[in-house]
Amino acid sequence: MDMKETIQAKFKTLFGAEGDMFASAGRINLIGEHTDYNGGYVFPGAIDKGIVVEIKVNDTDKVRAYSIDYDEYVEFGLNEEDAPNQSWAKYIFGVCRETAKRGGTVAGFDTTFAGDVPLGAGLSSSAALESTYAFALNYLFSNGIDKFDLAKIGQSTEHNYCGVNCGIMDQFASVFGKAGSLIRLNCKTLEYKYFPFNPKGYKLVLLDSCVKHELASSAYNKRRKSCENAAAAIRKNHPDVEFLSDAKRVWLDEVRDQIPEEDFLRAEYVIGEVQRVLDVSDALERDDYETVGEMMYQTHFGLSKLYEVSCEELDFLNKLARKCEVTGSRVMGGGFGGCTINLVKEELYQDFVDTAVEQFTEKFGHAPKVYNVVISDGARKL
Repeated sequence: MDMKETIQAKFKTLFGAEGDMFASAGRINLIGEHTDYNGGYVFPGAIDKGIVVEIKVNDTDKVRAYSIDYDEYVEFGLNEEDAPNQSWAKYIFGVCRETAKRGGTVAGFDTTFAGDVPLGAGLSSSAALESTYAFALNYLFSNGIDKFDLAKIGQSTEHNYCGVNCGIMDQFASVFGKAGSLIRLNCKTLEYKYFPFNPKGYKLVLLDSCVKHELASSAYNKRRKSCENAAAAIRKNHPDVEFLSDAKRVWLDEVRDQIPEEDFLRAEYVIGEVQRVLDVSDALERDDYETVGEMMYQTHFGLSKLYEVSCEELDFLNKLARKCEVTGSRVMGGGFGGCTINLVKEELYQDFVDTAVEQFTEKFGHAPKVYNVVISDGARKL
């Protein structure tokens, strides 16, 4: 049975009926890393791995939910004090609460769901879950909430019910994703534009190092602070600089002796990354994937040497990609573990994957996981 059939069979067993089916997607980010909180651009796309949900209104004030992946059944009410204990159920509860806070109707429903987004690989399985339910509830109760607010419902769920102070990118990509297109999102103005992404003759593959280094959250906050310090120093000379993304490289040089070297390096990376996103935009418009790839390598160098959020395993995979003549490769996501994203010519693909698995295993004692991804549609009714 495929995932959809499994969900339907379980729904019928539990609830004796048939509901509507909805899906949403995990995401990749081609370029634009650590730019979101600096008011810069990100460049995500929805992928062909996600969450599928069956759902039906049940004429009570209770939600009855079953997770196929966790093999757990939960019932909860819809008031603030009814929050469930299970972490996966908190996402669904949060979406219900955030929808209601925006004036949407939410009543009791029955639901089963499953997903094929690899967990812990930095592909935003939680955003996919939030987006699917935000979209489904909006449809079922005819709430007429616009797509931007559906993304914000997911983001607020993370903030208020799951304790994660995330930006808007993951939920945005999950709601707005479109097959064959990446989305350039300006994190300051929330303006966005679709760019064609049809790399004929290339594959997009993620290599998951399967390592997660513990210092990630404290190190993240420290880097955020460095960026704010650098922006504040530049602002004294250039009052219009609200975020680091507004600054020119020469303006950073003006304050070099006024800020710690560490803050300077972090800011140097961010200002460079903002420009790389624009260079990639231009390259995609002319189907120039060689330039896209070169920018990915430059981003990895910046994340590793200037921003210092890479790690030995990711640097190893990146160097190996260069050796195997992979067009582009970089660490994807917050860093300190997780995946590299690689743009590789089809004829080099098998050799690259085989070599990476063999050499990485030899060096680190475990194999990386390999995920091929295709840019696909975001939240939708099936």
